[in-house]
Amino acid sequence: MSFDGSFTHAMVHELSSALTTGRVSKINQPYANEIVLTVRANSHNYPILLSANPTYARIQVTQIPYVNPPVPTNFTMILRKYLQGAIVKGITQSANDRVVHLHFTSRNELGDQQELLLIIEIMARHSNVILVDSSSMKILDAIKHVGSDQNRYRLLLPGAQYINPPKQDLDDPFNGPRADLAATIREFPNREVLAGTLQHQYQGLGKDTAAALAVALHEPGEAGQHFSDFFAGFDAPQPTLNITPKGKTSFTAFPYPITGTQQSAETLSELLDAYYQDKAERDRVQQQGSVLIRVVRNELKKNRNKLKKLKQTLAETENADEYRIKGEVLTTYLHQVERGQTEVALPNFYDNNEPIKIKLSNQLSPNQNAQKYFKRYQKAKNAVIYVNEQLEKTQADVDYFANIMAQIELAAPKDLVDIRLELQQGGYLRDHDHQKKQKKQKRQKVSKPDRFTASDGTKISVGKNNLQNDQLSLHTAKRTDIWLHVKDMPGSHVIIHSDDPTEATIMEAANLAAYFSKGRESSNVPVDYLPVKRLHKPNGAKPGYVIFTGQRTVYVTPESELVEKLAANTN
Repeated sequence: MSFDGSFTHAMVHELSSALTTGRVSKINQPYANEIVLTVRANSHNYPILLSANPTYARIQVTQIPYVNPPVPTNFTMILRKYLQGAIVKGITQSANDRVVHLHFTSRNELGDQQELLLIIEIMARHSNVILVDSSSMKILDAIKHVGSDQNRYRLLLPGAQYINPPKQDLDDPFNGPRADLAATIREFPNREVLAGTLQHQYQGLGKDTAAALAVALHEPGEAGQHFSDFFAGFDAPQPTLNITPKGKTSFTAFPYPITGTQQSAETLSELLDAYYQDKAERDRVQQQGSVLIRVVRNELKKNRNKLKKLKQTLAETENADEYRIKGEVLTTYLHQVERGQTEVALPNFYDNNEPIKIKLSNQLSPNQNAQKYFKRYQKAKNAVIYVNEQLEKTQADVDYFANIMAQIELAAPKDLVDIRLELQQGGYLRDHDHQKKQKKQKRQKVSKPDRFTASDGTKISVGKNNLQNDQLSLHTAKRTDIWLHVKDMPGSHVIIHSDDPTEATIMEAANLAAYFSKGRESSNVPVDYLPVKRLHKPNGAKPGYVIFTGQRTVYVTPESELVEKLAANTN
């Protein structure tokens, strides 16, 4: 389900019940299009996410942790100026549209009371969060500025008059059904066609909601009652996560008829956290790590092309012995070769004197032609040594950047800081302010690995990037601790902080190693484990690279539920 007007209706009801009379205690903008207001209400802190993300726009209470930028944005400062300490008077919805008004009362700099509106418009790429002075309806600021060159109907700029989004001439379904509902059902017996018709008659019906309503209206009984009962479900929601047989997920305010399984949640906000956590994280990583992704992709492409050319060169050097043989045969039979010939057939004493054809340059003497073949042989022979060295180095570079790309794919936004630092230290990423960056890097510390606790209480650490992996495996871990890593694929270094862990703990740590690796979506993933003292980092090796011997291997299937359980054990 999309975050349509009907789901918005249910969410506004949930938020109003929890937040009305609460006070704003914190305001942060962790990401470009998202604001988090922490409201203290009923002796509880509620972090309210207002997201104008083009793909994941929504409003909800969220428990997903966010990392705030070191310097607040201008919009954050404006919100803090007007809303810090403000009281939530109420939360309303514009008809059944995806426009939510958060009503606040606060004191201005002179101590006078003022009424303010924080409006979130949930409209895909046009989504926005706008702060408005209620008395004049003047815009104080917006998370996205929209000028006349982008929208002639209304400006979304500080000082402009706030104008509501264009209103659709549709009925609010929460006011009851239209008088012609029964006739509409008779006219459109096909449920899909009826669903499309309902979307053109009633405000705020997403495709899934309209389809579910069409199913309800075709049930035996009075259509108007079915209509009212359906929308009453949004006032007493049963938050539901829907999972199709192919693994596609969706969310609904109450169970819709679907093929697949359904999971319930306590609140709509918890439902959205479960649905969006991974999707939104991936989106933020893609946004914040776009420069890193581009650099790593370019390096991967460059090194893979180089690898291909080196392999072609190596294939060409396989003719080295043929050059030597031709040079020796020519030298042996120089008296049979005349200057000016372009080809000669001579007995090959390496092949039972079978004739071997040798191409010649008519500009060179027979001896010079022989020397030319010896030079080509020596060049090819030298190339084999060089090419093999380069092949090994280039393959190591391909593996290194493939590993970093896998780390970015698995990263949370906070993990990108270390990856950026690593690429800067390696000379792959340069900023305009390079000198300042270099000084900053000297002070910057590598973040700490994630921590988990096994079922028996044993501590487990997981490195999320190469710098963390190096620090964890080579400096933090004891020599008797147990090190784990997925076999032959990119992944995290995992340390069991025990010299004699139980088999159950090893399997739990192996599950972590498989989950935080390229094999997350696979089954039966091989994981190597051994004491840390058997690890060795070669001189000059890139961050995160180690070699080892004497490992044992177990096979696990990554389970997100187990990972969450081991993380919860630590908190």
